[in-house]
Amino acid sequence: MFRNFVCQLENRLNKDLPGKEAQFSMAPFARRRSNSIPKENYDPRLSAVLILLFPEGDSIHTILIQRPEYDGVHSGQIAFPGGRFEESDLELKQTALREAFEEVGVLCEKINVIGNLSDIYIKASNFLVKPFVGVVSEKPNFIIDTYEVQKIISVDVFSLNDKKRIGEKSIKHSDGYKIKTPYYEVEGLTVWGATAMIISELNVVVEQSKITFS
Repeated sequence: MFRNFVCQLENRLNKDLPGKEAQFSMAPFARRRSNSIPKENYDPRLSAVLILLFPEGDSIHTILIQRPEYDGVHSGQIAFPGGRFEESDLELKQTALREAFEEVGVLCEKINVIGNLSDIYIKASNFLVKPFVGVVSEKPNFIIDTYEVQKIISVDVFSLNDKKRIGEKSIKHSDGYKIKTPYYEVEGLTVWGATAMIISELNVVVEQSKITFS
């Protein structure tokens, strides 16, 4: 049952997290050779994303969003709903919930946040991101903000661990040069960078929880 799934996952999230070892298995190869966090003048902008889980059919789903094309670092990329910490946010958890409401229309009070994954630093935008895991009891009626979101992708959480989804390619970075990186293929889209690294840690946590859904 969905409730059992949530309970087992929450218990696992309250233990030591896999962290960089899991994240870096899906990191661009250049990043693996360098320190992910600068040693000097380190003053990142704080942000949060939400991994939203809900029952669908006979399994558990989450959503990814595709960003619109724009003149910026994350143009067109696939991500979890989320964004930067605002002064009006009491804590980063509120950032994740607020952004989920603004971007995909999920009411904050409907979401039960059961834990978080490891922080991840994004050098290109100088963001330090905390991924939160939240659950809702049924699939939400998503309403997208077309300024922030081009498309919602619903994906089976357990299928994200399918090795057939993983590939490797050269991708053009926002700075204009190409980088070699592993990626996940989701509905014909390439999921790489920080989002792929977050998914990688999520996969490990789910696997270590020995979660079954029946």
